[in-house]
Amino acid sequence: MKNKDWRLWTARLLIAAVVGWNLQVACVFLFSPEFFLSSFELSGIPGEAAVRGMAVLFIMWNVPYLVALWHPRRHKVSLYEAMAMQTIGLIGESFILSTLGGGHLLLRTSIIRFIVFDGAGLVFLIMAFLLVQLGVNKAQVKLSKLCLGKST
Repeated sequence: MKNKDWRLWTARLLIAAVVGWNLQVACVFLFSPEFFLSSFELSGIPGEAAVRGMAVLFIMWNVPYLVALWHPRRHKVSLYEAMAMQTIGLIGESFILSTLGGGHLLLRTSIIRFIVFDGAGLVFLIMAFLLVQLGVNKAQVKLSKLCLGKST
């Protein structure tokens, strides 16, 4: 396997892990919302609808992640979008956590879980980006050497 190929497949694996986490959360929120109501201090049918709504958002948000997963080198814009979305989630959740007053232990714990989850996802996406970029940069150096007539 060429160096460029292992970088591409490792980047895909990292992106796939984030997609997998996101879709796993989406599935359990969509099909078993009752188990998460207390974590968000919600109850009843309106609470289940809110948790299912979060599941739909998780699925929607995964579109650029899936495009980046397809071919992160060709679809770098989707990888940039995924990193931006992950960063927004991390910052937004941290802000929400900072606005909670005393108490709300279960809600705090749930938000902290999302912060950790999004932080890990962001690290994975940045690693994928760096692997893809490193492969591109090495290819550009080789191409420029060939164009200048220098042997590698």
